[in-house]
Amino acid sequence: MIGIRRRNMHPTRNDLPQDTRAAIVKLLNERLADAIDLQLQAKQAHWNVRGPHFISLHELFDKVSEEVSGFIDEIAERASALGGVAEGTLAAVSSRTTLPAYSLTISDGRDHVDALSKAIAAFGKQARAAIDQADSAGDADTADLFTQVSREVDKQLWFVEAHLEAKR
Repeated sequence: MIGIRRRNMHPTRNDLPQDTRAAIVKLLNERLADAIDLQLQAKQAHWNVRGPHFISLHELFDKVSEEVSGFIDEIAERASALGGVAEGTLAAVSSRTTLPAYSLTISDGRDHVDALSKAIAAFGKQARAAIDQADSAGDADTADLFTQVSREVDKQLWFVEAHLEAKR
């Protein structure tokens, strides 16, 4: 992670080296984009789900969005605490997200469950990779943050995927 451009870095007394902080801020902003995208995908499912399990899925998707909102805040605040800038604008998110695009034509509950579970799984994979990246860069605190995120993402994936089991 050495050689990361140190743009938008603010002075801080944090004892992590500036190059490390800059690299970690870049990593945090990458995962911030994914988290914001995931929250919006959960809201897309929440707003547009139809079918016989409407109310339970409507509430589940809203709960996923709520949980992801907490990740967003933690990730963004960590970037700021390290002297960086949390880049959560629509332009930053749309150019940076690694999640698969969410279809705007889905209405069936099972199709939303399938699409959202894929997005949650992709986010979880990126969060686990971020644990290793932060640890390798020497930032145990950010690695711990992503460990907490990963654990909660796995739980949300379990809740959503449980709705796929009935038809196997």
